[in-house]
Amino acid sequence: MKKMKLFLFLALMTVLILQACSTASNNSTEGSKEGSKSVGGELVVLRAADATSLDPHFITDIPSANIIHGKVYETLVAFDRDRKIVPLLAKEWEQKDEVTWTFTLNEGIKFHDGADFNAEAVKATFDRILDPATGSPQRDKLSMINEVVVDDEYVVTLKLKEPYAPLLSILASQEGSMMSPKAIAEAADELATHPVGTGPFVFETWKSGQEITLISNKDYWGTVPKVDKVTFKVVPEDSTRLAMIESGEAHIAEQVPVTEIDRIENSSTMNLFRAEGLAVEFIGFNVKDKLLSDVKVRQAISYAVDREAIISGIYDNVGTLANSAMSPKIIGYSSETKPYDYDVVKAKELLKEAGVQEGTKVKLLTSDRKERINMAEVIQSQLKGIGLDVEIQVMEYGAFISEITKEQHQIFISGWGNATGDADYNQYNLFHTASMGPPGNHFYYSNPEVDKLIEQGRSEANQEARNEIYKKAMQIELDEAVYIPVRNYEHLAVYSNAVKGFWLDASNYTMISGVEIVE
Repeated sequence: MKKMKLFLFLALMTVLILQACSTASNNSTEGSKEGSKSVGGELVVLRAADATSLDPHFITDIPSANIIHGKVYETLVAFDRDRKIVPLLAKEWEQKDEVTWTFTLNEGIKFHDGADFNAEAVKATFDRILDPATGSPQRDKLSMINEVVVDDEYVVTLKLKEPYAPLLSILASQEGSMMSPKAIAEAADELATHPVGTGPFVFETWKSGQEITLISNKDYWGTVPKVDKVTFKVVPEDSTRLAMIESGEAHIAEQVPVTEIDRIENSSTMNLFRAEGLAVEFIGFNVKDKLLSDVKVRQAISYAVDREAIISGIYDNVGTLANSAMSPKIIGYSSETKPYDYDVVKAKELLKEAGVQEGTKVKLLTSDRKERINMAEVIQSQLKGIGLDVEIQVMEYGAFISEITKEQHQIFISGWGNATGDADYNQYNLFHTASMGPPGNHFYYSNPEVDKLIEQGRSEANQEARNEIYKKAMQIELDEAVYIPVRNYEHLAVYSNAVKGFWLDASNYTMISGVEIVE
C-alpha cells in the first residue's frame, strides 16, 4: 500500500512538472527568451494615428478605445482569451427574469482619483451615458436599460425595458467602462482628454498628434503590471514603425502592412502576431447623396468591384472574402447571405437604366492607411471600366472619422470592428436609423423593415431565431446595395524579442496588462 501511495505521488509530481514545462513553452512563443529576466521599464507601442477621444461614452472607433479599454477603464464583466464572459469588477451576477439583472461587485476597489467603486459608481456611469443632455453617441447601445437600482453598497440591479440577449457582451465592451463618479460630477468635460478608471494603468499625459502615456497603477486591486509605463507613440509611416521595432527603439506596432509580413517573419529581432478578427472591411455608400440615392447606381458599382482581386492583390490573401458586414466569428453570422457578384456587363446596364452619363464624377474617401489607398486606386480603375470618373480623397484617420459623420461624403472605404462578438453590435450600430452619424451608420441608411428586424434580434432569447432574423436583415441590406463587403479581417501586430506576454484579441485590442520587457 505504501509503495502504491509513493507511486501515485511520484506520478502526480511528474504531471505537475510537465504542466509547468508546457506553460513555459507557451509563454516563450510570445516573445520570451530562455534565461531572460523582467526589467520593468517603459513599454513603447507604435500607432499609425492618434486617438480621437479618451471618453468611452464618446469613442466610436476601436483604435481610440484601444488606448483605454482594459487599461485605464474596466467593465463589470469581461471577455477572456476564448471570448467567454468572465467576472471583472462584478464578481457574480444573476438574471432574475427576462428584464432584471443583478450584479454583486468586488469590494475595496478605488478609482484613480480616490473615489470608491461601488453600486453608486455604477449608477452614476449609466445615468451619464443614458442622459440625453450628455449627447453620447453610445446612448442607443445601452438604451435598453430602463433603470439602475442601488440595492446595497456593492449590489446593483439593471432593469431593462425589454429582453436584451447580448447584454453581457455590451457590458464587457468599452461602452460598459465604469467611470469615476467624482470625475463625472466635477470634471466631466475633461474626460475626453483625462480618463479616470479603475484599471491597471493610470492616465498620465496626452501630447496631441504625438503620444499618450499611461503609468502602472501600483495600487491596482488586481495583478499590478510588470512594466512601469506605457507610451503610445504616433508614427504614421509604416516603414518607420517597423524600423523602430527592428532596432529595439520600440516594442509593439499595432498596424502592420501586409507587404511587410515576409520581412518580419525573416527577422531575428521581430515577431508577428496574427489573430482572426471580428471586423469586416467594406466599401460604403452615403445613400442620401444625390447620385447614390438611386439603388441602381449602388448596385452597378457593387457589380463593378472585383472583391477577390482586392484581397489577393492588395492584401496578399490576409483575411478572407466577406459575404456581409459580419465576420464568421460573430454570433448571428450567416454563410447564406449573398452580395453582388463581379459582373461588368450588368454594371453598365444598370448605370444606363439609371441615366448616368459616361464620365460622371464621384468621390471616394479613405483614411491614409497604405492598403486602403492602394485599394482606392484599384476601385478607381475598376469603376473607370464602367464609365465613372473617381476622385480619391485621402485623409488622416481622425479627419476621416470626422468627415464620415458629416453626411457630405459619397463612397468611402471603412471597416467595422465588432467589440462584443454579437450581431447586434454590427446591425444596430451600422444600419439602424437611430445610429445615423457618429454612432456608426455612416451610410445614412434608413429602412423601417430593417429597423424592426434589428429590434427583434435584440429582444429574441432563442439564438436560432435570432440567427434567422439577422440573416433576413443582412440580405435586405445587401440587396439594397448599402455597402460592398470586401474582407473579413485578420489582425496583425509586430513585437520585438524583448516583449513577453503580448497578444491581440479578436476585436484588435492590444492586450498588455500581462506584458513584460525582458533582457
